[in-house]
Amino acid sequence: MTLSIIICSYNRASYIEAALDSLYNQSAGLQNFEAIIVDNNSTDNTADVFKNWRASHANGSFTYLTEPNQGASFARNTGATHAKGQWLCFMDDDAIANSNYVENIIKHIKTKPAVVGFGGRIIPKYIPSEPKWMSYYVSSLVGNFDYAPTACAFENGKYPLESNMIVRKDIYDFIGGFNTALPGVMGTLRIGGEGKELFYKILALGHTIYYDPSICVQHIVEVKKLTAEYMYRVASGIGRGEKTRTLSISKGSYLKKIMEYLFKLGAAFVLGFKYLLQCKPAKTWPVIQFRIDALKGLLG
Repeated sequence: MTLSIIICSYNRASYIEAALDSLYNQSAGLQNFEAIIVDNNSTDNTADVFKNWRASHANGSFTYLTEPNQGASFARNTGATHAKGQWLCFMDDDAIANSNYVENIIKHIKTKPAVVGFGGRIIPKYIPSEPKWMSYYVSSLVGNFDYAPTACAFENGKYPLESNMIVRKDIYDFIGGFNTALPGVMGTLRIGGEGKELFYKILALGHTIYYDPSICVQHIVEVKKLTAEYMYRVASGIGRGEKTRTLSISKGSYLKKIMEYLFKLGAAFVLGFKYLLQCKPAKTWPVIQFRIDALKGLLG
């Protein structure tokens, strides 16, 4: 089998069915992939939703697993352990894959036989609509990712996001999968950067990581949930993860990251002022708050 698509899920019973439907109706056909859903201690009715969905969608390979250790990295590693595909694809439980998602993944693999890792585009699907305060610089917190208009190699330390990334399984196994010291989402606590570290390890082996915008998913974003508390958890989780990652390298790397974050905070004030001049005051503070929250996570 070419591809194993792994979805780790935590209390997303209202979204998981749409994610499953998008995979079930792929243009490439169900014979070209398996899907593995890893329930990471959900307290809602995710298990019942999957059971009922599977009862009416009997074709293809869709497996439901559980992972008791809280954290997306634990769940993804569990899915990878059970995967039969030569390639691992990681997709979120609140994502909807385009109908040609698998087809374009396989096409990318065939056209670049030396590739070992790549990722694709993520488009936020705001419900009901994009808030006025949202900007390009803040939208990464809700999964927006559009690196380039055409397929290309990532440069300058850029890398795919966890909700739409593909890695060759033998490479994934060689580097030990996701670092569970960077578990990602753990309920309300976030320690992010697990995807970044994974791809940095691949880059350190001398490989090139690619981006392909035709490999696309939509990420559901309920605007009513984008509270200040939620945005703080996401942004501080980025900083918290960078603290863990850089300290594992050296204290110097951590201090360098602090300086980088201070520079980005200064740049955020400049961007905020720019929005004021453009008569877009609603976008001003969120840009600055993002960098403040990320810095708090880094220093915490």
